Amino acid sequence: MNNLISSATQFNPFFLLVIGAIFVNNFVLNQFLGCCPFLGVSKKTDTALGMGLAVTFVMGIASLVTYIIDTYLLSNPAILGGSLSYLQTIVFILVIAGLVQAVEIVIKKVSPGLYGSLGVYLPLITTNCAVLGVAILNTTSKLVTNVGYAFANGVLSGVGFTVAILLMSGIRERMEHIDLPKHFKGFPISLITAAIMSMAFTAFSGMFGL
Repeated sequence: MNNLISSATQFNPFFLLVIGAIFVNNFVLNQFLGCCPFLGVSKKTDTALGMGLAVTFVMGIASLVTYIIDTYLLSNPAILGGSLSYLQTIVFILVIAGLVQAVEIVIKKVSPGLYGSLGVYLPLITTNCAVLGVAILNTTSKLVTNVGYAFANGVLSGVGFTVAILLMSGIRERMEHIDLPKHFKGFPISLITAAIMSMAFTAFSGMFGL
């Protein structure tokens, strides 16, 4: 089995990207980014799925746009007469904010029910550090070597976020029917659950040299 994994990773870097983004370097459970919507919108599975899909979409498009801007504009001295990489964070935030506004408008038109369920958490994607995190990590990761890989990493990181929030929502829905001690109900048991999930996901760390 180890030989099969070694061969796959040696000749297929995309395999590493998939496993790394979803499991090994999961933004919520491993890097602790995007915890606000993870804890706030995981009470119901349908709402969690909607948030996960919205975050995945924004992550994918943001990764694509920000990588192009950084590679061909900010980090290219030939275009603007000097490197503007120091503006990376500000530019990325503005791009992400614009994309979130676009997603919000689309969801409000297409699915008013989902828009109402997401409530304040939809605009919070603008300040979701996981979205900004994947955009910045795309410019430094050794696995992201071109625009296509940047887009794939963004989408796959969003899938990892969706997997984490769906697992959390499923557990929280089951806990509604459990007689918990008074002081553990609500947010405390959610934090404990997230911590146990995080420990479980650390089992993937080091398996593929990531």
